[in-house]
Amino acid sequence: MAVMESLQTKELIELEEKYGAHNYHPLDVVIERAEGVWVYDVEGKKYLDCLAAYSAVNQGHCHPKILKALLEQSKKVTLTSRAFRNDQLPLLCEQLHQLSGMDAALPMNSGAEAVETAVKAARKWGYKVKGIPEGKAEIVVCSNNFHGRTVTIISFSTDEQYRDGFGPFTPGFKVIPFGDAKELKHAITSNTCAFIVEPIQGEAGIVMPPDGFLKEAAQLCRDHRVLFVCDEIQSGLGRTGKLFAYEHEGVKPDMIIVGKALSGGFYPVSAVLASKEVLGVFKPGDHGSTFGGNPLACAVARAALTALVDEKMVERSAELGAYFLAKLKTLKSDKLKEVRGRGLWIGIELTVQARPYCEALKELGILCKETHDHVIRIAPPLVITKEEIDWAFERIKQAIEK
Repeated sequence: MAVMESLQTKELIELEEKYGAHNYHPLDVVIERAEGVWVYDVEGKKYLDCLAAYSAVNQGHCHPKILKALLEQSKKVTLTSRAFRNDQLPLLCEQLHQLSGMDAALPMNSGAEAVETAVKAARKWGYKVKGIPEGKAEIVVCSNNFHGRTVTIISFSTDEQYRDGFGPFTPGFKVIPFGDAKELKHAITSNTCAFIVEPIQGEAGIVMPPDGFLKEAAQLCRDHRVLFVCDEIQSGLGRTGKLFAYEHEGVKPDMIIVGKALSGGFYPVSAVLASKEVLGVFKPGDHGSTFGGNPLACAVARAALTALVDEKMVERSAELGAYFLAKLKTLKSDKLKEVRGRGLWIGIELTVQARPYCEALKELGILCKETHDHVIRIAPPLVITKEEIDWAFERIKQAIEK
C-alpha cells in the first residue's frame, strides 16, 4: 500500500511535467488539503506552511468564516458583470474605505491587474488633472521591484529573466535605487505623474528601505504634485504587523494597491484604493473587467477582511513576528549572511543557494521557498501560534546549522 501511495506523488508530478507549462520550479510536494497553518500531501504527510501562498492566505488555509461566505454567496449569484449592480460590491467598497481611509475602490482580480489599473489611473490623472502633455507621462519605480508579470509591468522590472524574450517594452518608466530619496528627487520632472513603490520589497528578499525613506518619498511627491503609490499586494493586510506596511512610517499614500490576502486565498480579488480625484478620472468604458467586483469575489473579500480585524491577526503578526525574528537571529552558520524582517515576513539571506535548504526543510516538515536565489522567505499564515513557531524554529535551526 505504501508503494502504491508513493507512486501517486510521482505520477502526479509526471503528469504536470508532461502536460503543464514549465514556468515554475516548485518543490516536489503534492498538496491535497490544508487547514490553518498546516498542509497535507497526497500521502497524508503534514507540513507547516511558511509561505502562505506568497501571503495570499494570511488568514490561514480554508478559514471557516471565509469558506462559509463563499458557499453561501455561490448559492445566490456569482457573476453579474458590471453591466448590472450587485448587493456585495457597495458593501466591500464601504469596508475598504473604513479600513484604509481612501475615498474609493476599484476592484479587479489578480494583483497584476490592479497594478495595471494603478498605472492607467496615474497616467490619466497626469494628463487630465496635472496637465502633463499627452504621451509624456513618466512613472518612477525602484530597482529590484516586483509588481507582476504583464508586459507593461515587466517593462519596469530590473530582473533580466522577467524581461528576456518579451520585448518590445512599454516606455514611460524611470528606475531609481530602492530606498534612495536623493535619486527620487533627481528623477522627478514636471512630467512625472507617480512614484510606485513596495514599502518592503518581497520578491527581492524581504528588503526594507532605510528608516525615513517612505516619509521623504511621500513629501517629495507632495512637493512636486506626484502621486505616491504603495503596492501592498504582498506587504499589506497584516503581513508586517500593521494593516498596511506604509503605516510603519506614518505616511499616507495617494493610491494603495491590494490583492492576495484580500480574499484569504479563496478567489482572485484585488483592488486599487485612492481619492475621488484620482479614480474619478475613469469614466464609463475607460477601464473594466468582466469578473472584477463580482458578487462572489466581494462576499469572499468582505469575510476575509472581517476575519483579519475580528481575530486581531494584524496584532498577532506584530507580536509573533517579533518573537520569531528574535529566535531566527540566534542562528549561527558561516553560510548565514543576514536575518531580517518585519511582522511575520522574514528573510534568511545565505551566502549560498537557498534552494537546497528549502528542500531540506521540506523533508523536516516545513514548506518555504527561495527568492532571488540566496534568500529563504518565511511567511506563515498569521494564525500561527507560539508553539508552532517554536516547532518550526527547531527545524529551521537544524537545516541552517547542520
